Amino acid sequence: MSDTAPEWFKSSYSSGEGGACLEVALRPTSVHIRDSKTPASPHLTVTPAAWAAFLKLPGRG
Repeated sequence: MSDTAPEWFKSSYSSGEGGACLEVALRPTSVHIRDSKTPASPHLTVTPAAWAAFLKLPGRG
């Protein structure tokens, strides 16, 4: 397992006005998701397959 810190980026679906911002960090075996307003809070971790399925949900984009 890599001990480097995940590189977080803001989701393209997040509002440009702040307030509803989601950040994502992609790793080889996991995807981490957090609220940009509280980066030190616990975050959600899912598999890359689960993240891909989420992105393909109807009504996205």
